[in-house]
Amino acid sequence: MKLTLHHINLCSTNVPAMDEFYRSVLDMAPEPSMAAFRDTSQGFAGDVAFVTDGTTQMHLAEKDLALGFRTNQPVNPLERGHIAFRTDDIDAFKRRLEDKGIPYANYGARAMKGWEQIFFHDPEGNIIEVHQVRP
Repeated sequence: MKLTLHHINLCSTNVPAMDEFYRSVLDMAPEPSMAAFRDTSQGFAGDVAFVTDGTTQMHLAEKDLALGFRTNQPVNPLERGHIAFRTDDIDAFKRRLEDKGIPYANYGARAMKGWEQIFFHDPEGNIIEVHQVRP
C-alpha cells in the first residue's frame, strides 16, 4: 500500500480572497483539472478554489460547519480543514485503522467523483483524509 501527500485543505469564509492570496503571494497556479471531479449534489456545494505549486495541491474550501450533520458523518473535514493523502489500496488502509482501533468516517465518493474518501483524527484532533481514485 502506497501513501503520498496529495493536498492540504484550508477552510475559509472568503474563498476568493484566499485564492488571490495563494496565487499572488505564493505564486501558486490554478489547478483546473480538479473541477471535473467535484460532486456538489451530495452534501457540499460551497465555493472551492484549487491551486498547486506543481507538486502538491491546496483546496481552499468554504467553511461548512453543518456538513457532518447533513451527511450523518462523525468527522467534518470542512470545519477546520484537513491534510489529505492518496493511496492505491484504501481497503488495506481501512484495515490498518481498524487494527489500531482508530474510528473513521467513510464519505465514499460523496464529494469527489471517482474518489473514495475516509476521514479520521490524529491524536491532537487534526483531521486527515485518505482517498483512492477508483475507475
